[in-house]
Amino acid sequence: MTVDAELPAGVPGIDVPRLADWLARALPGSGRITAIDVISGGRSNLTYGITLDGGRRIVLRRPPLGHVLPTAHDMGREYRVLSALGKGGDVPVPTTLAFCDDEEVIGARFYLMDFVDGRVLRTTEDAAGLTAEQARGLSEALARALAAIHLTDVEAAGLGDFGRPAGYMERQLRRWGKQWDSSREAILATGAERDLPEYDRLAARLGERLPADGPARLVHGDFRLDNALARIEPEPEIAAVVDWEMSTLGDPLSDLGLTLVYWAEATDGDKLPVGATITAAPGFHSRREFAERYAELTGFDLADLDFYVAFACFKLAVILEGIHARFLQKATVGEGFESVGAGVPVLLERAHRTLDAGSVW
Repeated sequence: MTVDAELPAGVPGIDVPRLADWLARALPGSGRITAIDVISGGRSNLTYGITLDGGRRIVLRRPPLGHVLPTAHDMGREYRVLSALGKGGDVPVPTTLAFCDDEEVIGARFYLMDFVDGRVLRTTEDAAGLTAEQARGLSEALARALAAIHLTDVEAAGLGDFGRPAGYMERQLRRWGKQWDSSREAILATGAERDLPEYDRLAARLGERLPADGPARLVHGDFRLDNALARIEPEPEIAAVVDWEMSTLGDPLSDLGLTLVYWAEATDGDKLPVGATITAAPGFHSRREFAERYAELTGFDLADLDFYVAFACFKLAVILEGIHARFLQKATVGEGFESVGAGVPVLLERAHRTLDAGSVW
């Protein structure tokens, strides 16, 4: 495969000539690469849109640059779950095309999938032209997508060995604790000082409230509106759920808790530097309405939802600390990373507040 002569060879995170050679073998007849653009700049994995001869668009996903948390950003797992769900079922996902485990090609393992036509709805500005009825329809569609993930027959999908659901929440607490320590070391190595004493107290409180194991369910790991591609016309729908890098088998309420942490409302006093603030626009479900609709669709008991929301705050705080570490290392691609670190103390405080109240509402 050839590369357009005007295409820059120095796309961050991509060795364009090597990619072109590999693509010629992996997707014979796909034609030359005519353009590459960054779709998502690496708060999690890096996502690129690739334009081929004839205007065909495909998407490449690879891990972020710089400080990468241990066990995170597993391209093979993300490719596997997308491929399995793409064979049938009610979860909308992009069609996978090819996987590369040779890090010599672009410097990391990566995979390709078809481009899905849809909108990433994130900010209140994205709500311009959106009616309240359409906003409510999107809320409903997102609740159905989350329920579909959690009601997936993992054995039938070939994902019965995709994770270890026994002791899932306990392992999650340990795992994210190790990630926190790794990110803190990376931040200290840059010479930055950062005092966050509420983290240790929160980890201890969560350890005292760990729930009993439930049935093995597929979990997305980072489910929110802006990790989906939406269509508004003719009816609001979720065209594809994306960003499956943290998916596994475990406790589905951990997904719901995180979705609610991301879900903004107009009356919120504390703001996060991530997530879809568009849900504060008129017509969108409130957090309570979304949770109640999810419970109707799944039949799951939400009695301990305060724990799961507090745990989600803890997990997201760790993730943001890792992103902050990459920002300090000057290893992020794109804009908006300078404010991510400020979200960590907000999340720690929100988690303690939720546990103190014993209620999400």
